Amino acid sequence: MINKGSAAPMPDAVLRALKKIGNDLSLARRRRRFSQQSMADRVGISLSSLRRMEKGDPTLAWGTIARSLFVLGELDRFAELLDTAKDDIGLILMDQQLPKRIGRVKPGPDSGAL
Repeated sequence: MINKGSAAPMPDAVLRALKKIGNDLSLARRRRRFSQQSMADRVGISLSSLRRMEKGDPTLAWGTIARSLFVLGELDRFAELLDTAKDDIGLILMDQQLPKRIGRVKPGPDSGAL
């Protein structure tokens, strides 16, 4: 794990995921035939920041990654990273808190019940 002055060390799994994202961004850029300088200019960052991003540097801002994905035409994938409708763990936890039975309640005029 690497700890660059943050409160908690960066888990190895997170570092591996960031490295993969950086590699994928590099591959997508090269497939589109963008040079590193051209991509950096389009994103609005320095060449050194682009290189850090492509290496998976965990200190880069979300906005930089989002702008990069926008330039590559993949921003919609970024927006869907955590689709709460598909959050299996969250849905299971919510379902566990549902009451076992629902008692009879006489609907009032504002209840919305038919």
